[in-house]
Amino acid sequence: MTRLKRGLQWLMAIFYVSAGISHFVNTDFFVRIVPDYLPFPLALVYVSGVCEVALGVLVVVPATTRWAAWGIIALLIAVFPANIHMVVHNIPLRPDAAPNPLALWLRLPLQGVLIAWAWWYTRPST
Repeated sequence: MTRLKRGLQWLMAIFYVSAGISHFVNTDFFVRIVPDYLPFPLALVYVSGVCEVALGVLVVVPATTRWAAWGIIALLIAVFPANIHMVVHNIPLRPDAAPNPLALWLRLPLQGVLIAWAWWYTRPST
């Protein structure tokens, strides 16, 4: 694995562990973005937070990197409805900020970038 790819792998790990921890620190925000049609929003926030932390750790363990990367892809797909919910309901990215429609819309294609980044680690190392 190249140094760049390994460095970006560690960056990914830090990103997902931090994002997962934020589910427990900023719980109210995450509950607010769970679409209304999903049951048990608080439980979903906790489960997704645990998954993000676990996958963030596992993505840097050579024996579990590929499995964790596929898990990250599945998680990103699973939480995509929350991003759509934010756009539709104009929910700000921070509780103390005004809604920014452009930022909300840009989050949608960003999911594709994050999926592509994770997909890079599903491939065998060369």
